[in-house]
Amino acid sequence: MESTKGNKMGTMPIAKLILTMSLPAILSMMVQAMYNIVDSIFVSRINEEALTALSLAFPVQLILISAFVGLGVGINSSVSRKLGEGDKKTATNIAEHGYLLAGILYLIVAIGGFIFVDDFFNWFTKDPVILKYCIDYTRIILVFSFGRIFAQAGMSILQGSGEMVKPMKAQLIGAISNIILDPILIFGWFGLPAMGVEGAAIATVLAQFISMLYVLLVIFRGKEYLKLDPKNFTYSNKITAGIILVGLPATIMQGLVSVMLTGLNLILACFSDASIAVVGVYFKLQSFIFMPVFGISQGTMPVIGFNYGAKNKKRIFGALKFASMIALGYLTLGMVIFLVFPKPLLMIFNSTQEMLDIGIVAFRRMCLMFPFAAITIILCTAFQGMGKAHYSMIVTFIRQIIILLPLSWYLGSTFGLDTLWYAFLIAEIIGLIMAIYFFRLTYNNVFKNWDNKIVLGGK
Repeated sequence: MESTKGNKMGTMPIAKLILTMSLPAILSMMVQAMYNIVDSIFVSRINEEALTALSLAFPVQLILISAFVGLGVGINSSVSRKLGEGDKKTATNIAEHGYLLAGILYLIVAIGGFIFVDDFFNWFTKDPVILKYCIDYTRIILVFSFGRIFAQAGMSILQGSGEMVKPMKAQLIGAISNIILDPILIFGWFGLPAMGVEGAAIATVLAQFISMLYVLLVIFRGKEYLKLDPKNFTYSNKITAGIILVGLPATIMQGLVSVMLTGLNLILACFSDASIAVVGVYFKLQSFIFMPVFGISQGTMPVIGFNYGAKNKKRIFGALKFASMIALGYLTLGMVIFLVFPKPLLMIFNSTQEMLDIGIVAFRRMCLMFPFAAITIILCTAFQGMGKAHYSMIVTFIRQIIILLPLSWYLGSTFGLDTLWYAFLIAEIIGLIMAIYFFRLTYNNVFKNWDNKIVLGGK
């Protein structure tokens, strides 16, 4: 076993450590969210049908995101915990298993892109224009998703070892490439043919491929803490199972967002296509607001994982307190922005009057859940870092599937569309209560048995 004393995750003051590790992730994820918004902004200039199509395609994209995020969480958490134990050799082997699993995941996603896309979108619309946009865009995104999946595997390996700057650079490279390519391919600049919605999808997968190339160069040619050596790779069922056991709940947790949005789109289809477009716009904007908090959580998770492996609860609780304060303050500010400026936010997407009538009310009511979500996100991040991602999965499942969808249907069908949006606030409050309960359970079952005392503000 190697000493853990030289690793900054076990020695650097908590506030400085989390900011150092989170700021690169925050910047890169903000840019990632920005290019998702830019996608929709450019597409909204084609017509409202194109914007509606991207809103319908969003849940399918979230399925893809859930798959590679889950894999990334499994890699990140497993690598950081082994480094916390001082076992660098096993951490490197875990990283190599991560790439193997990424290849298997890509094959599954690509096959799904060929087989299931047409039938899926027929559930939501019979409009031939919207249907064609949905199928063309989504098939390209899924079949050529290898860039996104392999890039994420590499970034998670780096993050798990405490390297946050190079993953930031990889995401920036992909995001900026996508922003540049979008108008060129959508509108046909520089003599290229105008490809419309298909152009938006092609721009996305090309940008992901460029990002993947950078990550592969860093992983296999750079001078990193973990140096991968595929020639000496040794397969282990135990390592594979460990990554999957941590990553699968995270995949399911992220995938539940897709199930929720799919169910919500089915409910909203009973009202109007405009309400579906509004929800699509809302979640693009919400992702931009939430990305800094997810960046904080990315920087916090390996800190918690490392110190969980080292059995240092002082640093675990210090990380939780600091991350929660930052997340709560930021999302409270985000709530104020949505409350005060819903119309300008909607007009970014060339919204029609019908979308404005629906969206102003929706934005002001859905955003009330932001402060509650802040604490839930950080607690769920702690569960993932400690290898207890099933708690996060349970919280997400009950909040989004058991509470949100039935409550949305009931409120919408009983009191109308304007009341439906309160379901988000109610579901988030219940989710926070559950997350607190599971954390107290973890404290009583695990932390009480450790020797070092808890100092919430400790270093």
